[in-house]
Order: sequence, then structure tokens, then C-alpha cells
Amino acid sequence: MARRWKRLVGITLLIIFALLIVGITTTIGWRPFIGPKTRALSDRRFEATPARFERGSYLVNGVLGCLGCHSEPDASLPGVPPRVGRLGAGAAFDAGPDFPGRLIAPNITPDSETGAGSWSDDMLARAIREGIGHDGRALFPIMPYTNYHEMPDEDLASVIAYLRTLAPVRNELPKTEIRFPVKYLIRGAPQPVTGAVPTPDLSDSVRRGEFLVRMASCADCHTPQDRGQRKPGFEFAGGLILNGPRGPVMAVNITPDASGISYYDEELFLQVIRTGHVKARELSPAMPWVIYRNMNDQDLKAIFAYLRTLKPVKHTIDNSEAPTLCRLCGLKHGGGERN
Repeated sequence: MARRWKRLVGITLLIIFALLIVGITTTIGWRPFIGPKTRALSDRRFEATPARFERGSYLVNGVLGCLGCHSEPDASLPGVPPRVGRLGAGAAFDAGPDFPGRLIAPNITPDSETGAGSWSDDMLARAIREGIGHDGRALFPIMPYTNYHEMPDEDLASVIAYLRTLAPVRNELPKTEIRFPVKYLIRGAPQPVTGAVPTPDLSDSVRRGEFLVRMASCADCHTPQDRGQRKPGFEFAGGLILNGPRGPVMAVNITPDASGISYYDEELFLQVIRTGHVKARELSPAMPWVIYRNMNDQDLKAIFAYLRTLKPVKHTIDNSEAPTLCRLCGLKHGGGERN
């Protein structure tokens, strides 16, 4: 009898173990336990050339918005731009009250003690496109490395070459701290880049705009998310709640629906990005127009051309109104009751 009981218990434990293995494999995967996918660092170095400096400056200060996150904001100026004299010196990142921990955008100036001065070029490359920090940890995906994963090799080299020219700023910061279990779950996001990434054909305006929208991470804010995943069918229809200087605001609908920006023409779009105003209405600094305004007309027009091709999605958002429950996205935001 005892032998049969032990055998039954053993079989039960084996079944439970097998179900656990299958469950982990088909849901969160094994990366939270074994660590992120990564590749070995190389000794490659990116030569600093005038062309790379010019391209890197354009990307860092405009398209990618690197210094908008990695610098202290200057709330005394319109649009809350990065503070002069502290460019790239890092800052505590306000990810909202629901963020599971403390998020720090690190010092990426060439300061050797508190910044990226002691990091190799490939450490920076791996962090930017693959989500692996210089210390080997998985970066929280609010750093949009999943978008930068497709950054062409020459653009990557240009960005790194330009970052090396920033004025070194000594600024010792605390480390990012992410609470359990999220600190382990994000280990599944990084993906190594093991081959060449060529510059895509950007001669077509819409294709160029699609590429720029990805590099500028527009969808990250302008699409609602559920547990870190974008809500299907609501691409670019607004939905991420951001912390503005006057309280929370929701990123608006930028699809060509009547509840979005169907009334925009190319001239108005450029004016909005350049000035931070939609006619008489001022944009919240949570929308980093003060960074994106540094893009040239060709690229901004390409972005608008691409936005015009998006599927129209009805989702009314009005940040001038008091938040009410929206049945479409399930969140509270201005104009929510009209959906």
C-alpha cells in the first residue's frame, strides 16, 4: 500500500512538473529565469567623420530624441527642452505613478566616472539596438530599443560618434530599480543584432515616413497598451497616459479619423511640430515637439504622408476636459464619455 502511494505521488509530481514546464514555455518563456538573449561584445570602434557628426547630431537632437530623456528638463522654457549645460547628463525619468520602481535615464556624456566615457562603442551599440546595458542587464523597454533594432548600421555609427562629442558632465545618479516580477519579465525583450542592417530605400515619401515614425517611437505613446502590449486595432489612436506639468494627459489620436487629425493638412502639421500649438491650443510638453521640431521639412512631410495612410480609428480624446471613463480603451480621459 505504501509503495503504491509513493508511486502515485511520484506520478502526480511528474505531471505537475511537466505542466509547469509547458506552461512556462508557452507563456512567459524561460528568459526571466536564464537571463536575456545577448551576444558577446566586440572591439569594434566607429570612426568619427564630419558626415557622421552631422547625421548623428540630426538623429540625436531630432528624430530619436535621445537628449529629451537623457537630460534634465528646463521647465522655464516653452516645450520644456533639455537644460543647456546638462545635455545627456541623465535624469530621473517620470514614467508615471504605476511604474513598478524607479527609472533613471543614465548619463551618456563622455564623463569617465559617472557617464559613458568608460563604455566601449559596442557597449553603446548593444544598448541602443539590443536593449543590453553596459553592465549586461536587460534595459526597461521604455528605452525604445525594440524600435531601434532596425536602425541602419551607418545611423548607429553616427549616433555613437556624435554622443562621444557631448561635453562631459559629472552627474552621479542612482541606479534604475524595477520591482519583482517585472525586473525579470523584461528579460524576454532584448534581441541580439548579429548581422548587417543596411539603410533602407527611403526614396518613397510614405516609406520614408514609416521608417521615421518607427525611429521616433510615435506609436509607443500614441497607441493604448495592455500590460506593455499595444492594443490591436488601436494603432496610433491615442491611449498612453503621460505626466504633463499640469497633470496627466493622454496621447491623442493621430489617425485620419474625424476624432483624430483628419482636419490637418501638411502645412498645419508642420506648424504644430514647429511651434507646439494647434492654432490657438498649446500642446502639452509631454508631447516632445520641442525635440521633433529639429527635423527638416522633408522628413516631417514624409511623416505626415505616412500618417495619412493609417487606418482611421474612432477614439475621441480631449485633454481640455475632465477625465471620464472610455468604453473603447477602458481608461479615464478627457472626452471618454463620447466614445
